[in-house]
Amino acid sequence: MIPVAFEYVRPVSVDEAVAALAAAGEDAKVISGGQSLMPVLRLRLAAPTSLIDVGGIAEMSGVSDGGDHLVIGSNTTHHEVMNNALVKEHASLLAQTAATVADPQIRHRGTLGGSLAHADPAGDLPTAALALDATIVAAGPKGRREIAAKDFFVDYFTSALEPDEIVVAVKVPKMGDGWSTHYEKFNRTAQAWATVGVAAAVKRQNGTITEARVALTNMGPSPIRASSVEAALAGAQASADAIAGAAASAADGTRPTSDLHASAEFREHLARVLTKRAVATAAGV
Repeated sequence: MIPVAFEYVRPVSVDEAVAALAAAGEDAKVISGGQSLMPVLRLRLAAPTSLIDVGGIAEMSGVSDGGDHLVIGSNTTHHEVMNNALVKEHASLLAQTAATVADPQIRHRGTLGGSLAHADPAGDLPTAALALDATIVAAGPKGRREIAAKDFFVDYFTSALEPDEIVVAVKVPKMGDGWSTHYEKFNRTAQAWATVGVAAAVKRQNGTITEARVALTNMGPSPIRASSVEAALAGAQASADAIAGAAASAADGTRPTSDLHASAEFREHLARVLTKRAVATAAGV
């Protein structure tokens, strides 16, 4: 199908983008890489009156060192995230997760900020952002504000962004010594969305897991932290038995759906299996 007619605006600064979005009103859409929005436009599931293309704003691209955190521009592509030296050193989970997104063509066009703003519960990068305690930086007519990842993802395809705001950057705390990470994903084909995914970060000291972060993809209307697993792992030995015991509660408190690809019960099973694998890999077991 062919999208409906719309106004096209390509600002060159964040201020211009915010002004253009405000002028266009609530029926406008923001586009960067376009890997999520373009299919929706073609199917006419969205019919914006204006399209604000932020892909040319240099300030919104690249990775920089912010001291105790990384600052990743929202236009930074998945390919850049997975290959950036700073990301691989200080936020390896993000690089590992980006490498699992779709296929090379989409990874070269899709952007980190676009993925987070799209807030698809089957999206991989929102889960990694949640596990890393990332902060999303949004810009709007009232200035800029920072939104913790745990507060950013609200519901199916719904974020805490106001209609007149755009994501300009993501702040990711650096993971210090002792941390190891892994993203485990089950999908039907290499290009498909995650049936279930698990992002795991484990901190070890002298054979003991001192802290763990585990977040789940597609186990509810938004990414969710597996708090019961995290609590069970804290202070446990980095052993196969301890990890298996903790992973048994991975589906607790989740709300997976049943669809053409998997039943809710199968997703709960996957959450337990993939959590065990992700944590074991991160812990080096």
